[in-house]
Amino acid sequence: MAFADEMVASNAEYVESYPGPKPLLPSRQVAIVACMDSRLQIFPLTGIDLGEAHIIRNAGGVITDDMIRSLTISQRKLGTREIILIHHTDCGLSTFTEDEFDDLLMSETGARAHWKAEAFKDVDLSVRESIRRIMQSPFIEHKNVRGFVADVDTGRLREVTA
Repeated sequence: MAFADEMVASNAEYVESYPGPKPLLPSRQVAIVACMDSRLQIFPLTGIDLGEAHIIRNAGGVITDDMIRSLTISQRKLGTREIILIHHTDCGLSTFTEDEFDDLLMSETGARAHWKAEAFKDVDLSVRESIRRIMQSPFIEHKNVRGFVADVDTGRLREVTA
């Protein structure tokens, strides 16, 4: 059975306990930017519920141009006022370098990407760099941002400070 078939069956069960419609605007006025890693369960990790926050995910949870785009829409059109960054230990982006990834793409596709993988070795520095990008963006109206590292072995969040 394909995963999509399993998903449809699971969704039928989910519908039975679905809490119903929620307002479009996130009630906690927060946007959470996190890594796409499947070990991060953002709702229980942060204590939020459906309808309370925007959850925006990508590889590494790093702030890229597309993340700035999503955060700008989140703030300017949908009412968020706070940004939480969640990177994590044992991230896949820490297992290679930019050059290695670029060489891999070139050898496998014959082309170089117009974007960077945003690979890193130090997760705290990666959080700080993402905070810097938010602070420097003219499009992000509310600069109320804090960054954290989730430990994938314990589930504990640790705040990254300047």
